[in-house]
Amino acid sequence: MTTQQDIRPINGDAGPTEREARKVTEAAREKEWTRPSFGRELFLGRLRLDLIEPWPTPAPEQQAVGEAFLDRLASYLRTIDADAIERDDRIPDEVFAGLAEIGAFGMNVPAAYGGLGLAHIYYTRALTLVGSVSPSLAAMLSAHQSIGVPQPVAMFGSEEQKRTYLPRVAAGEVSAFMLTEPDVGSDPARLATSATPTPDGRGYLLNGVKLWATNGPISSLLVVMARVPALEGHRAGITAFIVEADSPGITVENRNTFVGLKGLENSVTRFHDVFVPAENVIGGEGRGLKIALTTLNTGRLSLPALCVTNAKWAVATARGWGANRVQWGRPVGGHEAIATKIGFMAGTAYGLESMLDLCAMLADEESNDIRIEAALLKLYASEMAWRVTDEAVQMRGGRGYETAESQAARGERVVKAEQMLRDIRINRIFEGSSEIMHLFIAREAVDAHLSVAGAIIDPEATREEKLRAVGHATGFYAAWLPTLVAGPGMVATAYSRYGTLAGHVRYVERATRRLARSIFYGMARWQGGMEHRQAVLGRIVDIGADLFAMAASCVRATAERDVRPEGVELADLFCRQARVRVDALFTALWTNSDADDRAAAKKVLAGEYLFLEEGILQQADDRPWVTTWEPGPSTKPDRRRRLPRPKAQSNSKVG
Repeated sequence: MTTQQDIRPINGDAGPTEREARKVTEAAREKEWTRPSFGRELFLGRLRLDLIEPWPTPAPEQQAVGEAFLDRLASYLRTIDADAIERDDRIPDEVFAGLAEIGAFGMNVPAAYGGLGLAHIYYTRALTLVGSVSPSLAAMLSAHQSIGVPQPVAMFGSEEQKRTYLPRVAAGEVSAFMLTEPDVGSDPARLATSATPTPDGRGYLLNGVKLWATNGPISSLLVVMARVPALEGHRAGITAFIVEADSPGITVENRNTFVGLKGLENSVTRFHDVFVPAENVIGGEGRGLKIALTTLNTGRLSLPALCVTNAKWAVATARGWGANRVQWGRPVGGHEAIATKIGFMAGTAYGLESMLDLCAMLADEESNDIRIEAALLKLYASEMAWRVTDEAVQMRGGRGYETAESQAARGERVVKAEQMLRDIRINRIFEGSSEIMHLFIAREAVDAHLSVAGAIIDPEATREEKLRAVGHATGFYAAWLPTLVAGPGMVATAYSRYGTLAGHVRYVERATRRLARSIFYGMARWQGGMEHRQAVLGRIVDIGADLFAMAASCVRATAERDVRPEGVELADLFCRQARVRVDALFTALWTNSDADDRAAAKKVLAGEYLFLEEGILQQADDRPWVTTWEPGPSTKPDRRRRLPRPKAQSNSKVG
């Protein structure tokens, strides 16, 4: 009997089954919780405000270094011609040199290795600042430092690797991260790039093709994920390698172009018998996927920083346009249809910035495990920033859809609304699509339940294992379920220290317990099948994200109310908006059209509704998707070989 877990791809590819693919990812997932997590506790029905309160603040020395760099960065950014980047579809060489001179390529490289060693809070603020001038420039810096060589080498590299490579990237050499392949997106079990050990034991030969490598055409150093085969004396599995981009056998075969981020360099890169020394393995054989996932725990803070850029930009645009554009006898911002959009923008901007600052400072303190919080932030910020930017475009009307170049040609003041919309769209896909982020977070949200019920719902478990699991689960739920019945939120004065925001904090506490009860009900109803209820899991995650954002906003506003009392008003606004979303999501958990949608999807895929495609000239192509990349002529020259990059500084800085 064939189960859903054994289904093969419809194009006939004899790749791993669904069960096999999950095992690869599960093996790389961090399973231990050695530090507390606000997000994990939230999904268990516990509002642990003590983990985020008092509101964190950077240390004085971090603040001094960070503020000084932001001043230097702002001064330099004012000299950049962002229009030229958009028009010419490239970042000029002099911009790379200028950023290197002020240390922007080493923002989160430790000072001992030639970098600035910025705290996460100042790194994210720097990216927000850069994004306000050029999103392409910010994306380049983000990919270089958050997932390129600096982060994985700093976290997992040997001391020799740190001394060798970190000073180079801090001095201005650009790096790239290469995991995705033409047939590999979020399913690493299908990764095909191989790293075959050489007979003499000196290194490996890399063969394969990598797709969508941000910074690929201009990087001098690469982090490449490749699979080491099962050979005697070697640990098989996905492994991370540091690769010199000018190594023989590396070819940049295409520079990919996208809807937005016009200045970003992104490549298809081929490896043909590329020799990589054994000492360039990061963290050991077979640990590549774990390194990638762990690196992203804090690396995911960079994209939300760019989302905050868009939220702030939307508010500024709405303020100017809403107050000065007059229609029907009054400013458009005075009409309720537009006023509600402005209120949404303002509340969301405050909520996003609160979440981002909190996660960044928790990362700096290193007292909390922020894997869930960072993932929630990435998901929530990318979705909300898209909505905010779309509303800003809508508010501008025809001018929102018109290009900046066209506005300038008519002599109007330029507002780059359509560019901001194009540039922000990728963040719902970058570094884990929203759909994958929902599943990743949901896996962590139900982890406690899977841990106690593992053998009960495991079809491969023996009868004895299932019986033992039943006993363990009974004890766990007997202790846990009563805690979901009542909590501090039932007492009117429980959170009086939050003043006018106390009601919102009480709501979060009650909703947190309700969320945990909903997760338990889903597990009891569907058991192991809950992993396939992805729409339900997505709503559970979305509820958690809004509750996290509400908590962050209330704690921040309360901490800052003496110096910024208007923050309390914005936190109140944001929480009122979030409560509407959360209430609707709770209803949709059990009242929805999911079953009907799944049934309709099966019929669409089976070709039963072909008449819906009639009346257009372009018909669907039902041939199997091509899963291999055939080399062709490069559409752009390899800029890495044409343009010299800043040389590494002397190792005298290395401590």
